[in-house]
Amino acid sequence: MTSGASTPLRQRGTQRRAGCMPQPELRTSSAAWLEGVLSMFEAEGLDVPSLLREAGFDPDSLHRQNARIPVDEISVLWQLAVARAGRPTLGLHRDLASTHSKLGTVGHAMSCSSSLESALVRLTRYMAVISDATAFSLHPDPRGCWMVMRHTGGSLPIPRQRVEYALLTVLMQCQWLTRRELQPLAMEFVYPAPADDRLHREAFGCEVRFNAEANRLLLSSADMATPLPTFHETLGEMQEHLLDDQLDLLGQTTTSTLVCAEIARRLQHGEPRRQDVASGLGLAERTLQRRLQEESVSFQSLLDRTRRELAKQYLAEDRHTLTDVADMLGFVDTSNFFRACKRWFGVPPAQYRARLWDTPAALAA
Repeated sequence: MTSGASTPLRQRGTQRRAGCMPQPELRTSSAAWLEGVLSMFEAEGLDVPSLLREAGFDPDSLHRQNARIPVDEISVLWQLAVARAGRPTLGLHRDLASTHSKLGTVGHAMSCSSSLESALVRLTRYMAVISDATAFSLHPDPRGCWMVMRHTGGSLPIPRQRVEYALLTVLMQCQWLTRRELQPLAMEFVYPAPADDRLHREAFGCEVRFNAEANRLLLSSADMATPLPTFHETLGEMQEHLLDDQLDLLGQTTTSTLVCAEIARRLQHGEPRRQDVASGLGLAERTLQRRLQEESVSFQSLLDRTRRELAKQYLAEDRHTLTDVADMLGFVDTSNFFRACKRWFGVPPAQYRARLWDTPAALAA
């Protein structure tokens, strides 16, 4: 990976030009967020300039206005950092997560919310401003609410340290917003258990389960209802207007983007029908069809695009069998999935998976 090949993507890879739609395959994170991660690496004793050179990364790209960084480039930086540090728990400390995270305008909007729950609702709505490669969602539970984090859009495996640091950052942001210590009820990761999970338990303040179905954190109903001392309705609305503009620049307010997100949400239950997706978005089927026609895209192409993007994510995680991946993508049988992979990637799924793990970037982990 060379800086010359990727710098144009960093400048404004997702910005729309007149008459053009944003490229849906390119998922990015804000340069401001990455700057916080790099400062954390430095606090952990890493030589960041040397790390950037090894990754073929142009440091000047971080300082361009509204710069965005492709998800795979961030994964490479994490992989190299973990390898250099020689510690699989890189960044897994509360002080690091609270000191070096940079949520920007999203964090300001959260602080103006009336309660912790409303702040987290804002985070779900505006997560794409921080990273459109990260999906953050809230799922009710009889005990409270799960905060679920999922990464997508890259072709390289997402390092577990990146996910752990991101969820720890959310927890520390919640503590800062409420101005009190929060005790999570549960913490779960999809990754295998480490030889020693002591640092995980210390960081999250609870028992941690591994080999779970999702990366997620459970807070109690009482914690979610905590009022925020920084609540300011008018200022919060002003921040939302700024964030809505950023979402628009990123192409996150198009009907196509909303349809892809709804398709992704439904795929594990089988191939979604257009009328069901329309209903999920609160639209009549004819209205959805008209809006997609205005964007010169079909529902079937969006279904295929979403499956392809999720296939890259699932195949990068060796915990999923090929049959599992076919099921999660809503295929009725694996043969249809195999044919789709050949069309998407030019090779069968097993060969594509082997190619992912044979890359130098993957081996750096």
